[in-house]
Amino acid sequence: MKKFKLAALLMTAGLFFTLGNQADAAGVGYINYQKVQEGFPFAQQAVKEVDAKALEMQQYMVDKEKQYKSLDTPLKKQNFEEQTAREFKLKEEAYMRLKVQKEEQIYNKIQAATKQVLVEQKLDAIVDYRVIFVGGVDVTDTVLQKLKSGQIK
Repeated sequence: MKKFKLAALLMTAGLFFTLGNQADAAGVGYINYQKVQEGFPFAQQAVKEVDAKALEMQQYMVDKEKQYKSLDTPLKKQNFEEQTAREFKLKEEAYMRLKVQKEEQIYNKIQAATKQVLVEQKLDAIVDYRVIFVGGVDVTDTVLQKLKSGQIK
């Protein structure tokens, strides 16, 4: 019986502790990641770099197609195709590495700015805006301002 009373007392104390912590909670913020990404100059520049690399690959294939048409024997065409396929694969891998690298840089900068806003506004969490149905604090513009101000490196 003593153990039961002790367990009940501990559970009651835990309940009051939990309710007390919830009363001090600042709330939940939410962010429109897409809007932040579109308004972030670094992200805009990164997208331009990735797009330029994609255009470079397209131009490479156009140039190779012109060269291919000028070849006169099947053997030359076959060798040309094999070499072009190898070269294109290397270009494609470089393109994918660049794209992933830029996406990670953008994400890390947005996440760092979001963490600063979380601390500054004393929020418990910041989630994607699509998760919130009702309530919460929109911190999208605050994060975007922080990114544009150059405070995040």
